[in-house]
Amino acid sequence: MKILLLGKNGQVGWELQRSLAPLGELVALDADSKELCGDFTDLDGLANTVRAVVPDVIVNAAAHTAVDKAESEPQLARTINALASGLLAQEAKRANALMIHYSTDYVFDGNGDKPWLETDSVAPLNVYGTTKLEGEQLIQQSGCRHLIFRTSWVYGARGGNFAKTMLKLARERDSLSIIDDQIGAPTGADLLADITAHAIRTAQQRPELSGLYHLVAGGETSWHGYASFVIDYARRNGVTLKVVPDAIKPVSTSAFPTPARRPHNSRMDTTKLQRAFDLYLPSWQNGVTRMLTEILEK
Repeated sequence: MKILLLGKNGQVGWELQRSLAPLGELVALDADSKELCGDFTDLDGLANTVRAVVPDVIVNAAAHTAVDKAESEPQLARTINALASGLLAQEAKRANALMIHYSTDYVFDGNGDKPWLETDSVAPLNVYGTTKLEGEQLIQQSGCRHLIFRTSWVYGARGGNFAKTMLKLARERDSLSIIDDQIGAPTGADLLADITAHAIRTAQQRPELSGLYHLVAGGETSWHGYASFVIDYARRNGVTLKVVPDAIKPVSTSAFPTPARRPHNSRMDTTKLQRAFDLYLPSWQNGVTRMLTEILEK
């Protein structure tokens, strides 16, 4: 099996390099790759890359993920998140390849408190969500075999993440104010990568599994709950912190105005994925604890 991975140096792409390597020959590219084009603003170059590699599987881990910045550069976000994804899907169809793509809970408006199903109506609140939704639709319209995984609150031990930011602030400040009216599940890039590898193996044998799936860690929390968990774990493991537990204050989204609106409800129902691929999704605490163990050892 030959796999073309795009976006190799992002949080998910970095983990995919590990999880996909045992499946076959892996060609991994990023925007600055030289011999082959991995630049999502160069659509002709991307098409030529797919035709040169002739992959059995295309894994698209590249995206314009700067949610607020996308509001001021909507065409760039659309090119990367929608048009490039659609082009890759067309090339996957041409090559009879399976396409793997990652989308987001931001395709929903965030109303209510029930976990979103794959069949629920979409209504993105911002440019990022709108362009990611268009990417999904272009892939589906292409007719290629595909697995689209909608996920949320993605983190990785490598690079910056919410937990690292909270630990830094907890060392520096007497008090913290953290949003408590956005609810979701912190989901590790390593979990996404491992499930992707399992799903590829399964879907290559069972093409009827092609489609759209929700993929997040088990359970739910707020950003306030997430921060409190991280800080409590660090304190219990000997990290010296300035902030005291009672000084981690819950606040509403309105306390931190941003260019892009965020959904309040990012809960996602993963029943379809678990049944189709015979999977169990561990709790978000499990993955965050593992990540914290790694970063606190450094």
